[in-house]
Amino acid sequence: MAERRMFAKTIIDSDAFLDMPLSTQSLYFHLSMRADDEGFINNPKKIQRMIGASDDDLKLLMLKSFLIPFDSGIVVIKHWRIHNYIQKDRFKETLYQEEKAMLSLKDNNAYTLAEKTLDTSCIHDGYITDTQDSIGKVSIVEDSIGKVSIDEKSAPKKPAKEKYGELGNVKLTIDEYDKLVNDYGYDLTQKAIKFLDEYIADKGYKSKSNYMAMKRWVFDAVKEQEAKKAKSAPKASTFDDAMQRFLAKGDN
Repeated sequence: MAERRMFAKTIIDSDAFLDMPLSTQSLYFHLSMRADDEGFINNPKKIQRMIGASDDDLKLLMLKSFLIPFDSGIVVIKHWRIHNYIQKDRFKETLYQEEKAMLSLKDNNAYTLAEKTLDTSCIHDGYITDTQDSIGKVSIVEDSIGKVSIDEKSAPKKPAKEKYGELGNVKLTIDEYDKLVNDYGYDLTQKAIKFLDEYIADKGYKSKSNYMAMKRWVFDAVKEQEAKKAKSAPKASTFDDAMQRFLAKGDN
């Protein structure tokens, strides 16, 4: 039976992912399809060459933290455990225990390096061009022919926020969104996003953190709104009521 791989929409629908070239996105999907049950790949460059992707595509996935590379040349899909859950009876532990030992799991189940944040010093020299003039600065520039180059001085220190809601007024990082879903459930989170999205549009509401606003009062407001709707909704007729009406009609 063919192995089934899943992809979380919170990751692949994010601006951070969709802003990458299609060739880079394609490489990500191909790597994910060939990863082991814990998200590790021991031949990323072979897969890159096999599908006709460039070295820049592989570098970009690392620099935008969709892949975590190791000095051994092995890489791991950062959001693997968000994408996939494999049942215990089908799960096969990774062979790459040394690399796995370097990782820990964040609250949202994404991999992260256990001891330090990933920087360019832990990317194999096969992935870095010799023309880089310093370490720890990363920005991606796409020229007129679509080639990605690296200029390291302008790496954003804070995670990018994505727009949520029909009007796009609610701004959350992927981690913040995932934490809300984990804490409150998917359906209630969607209702809270819709509520805040419309509230911002109607009232001009502003906050330093939409995430904190949702935790402090938006979820409570949504729950209160739901309770009022349930209380004011007409009660469903009982079977006996329906039968009485039927018999009354029959008498006529």
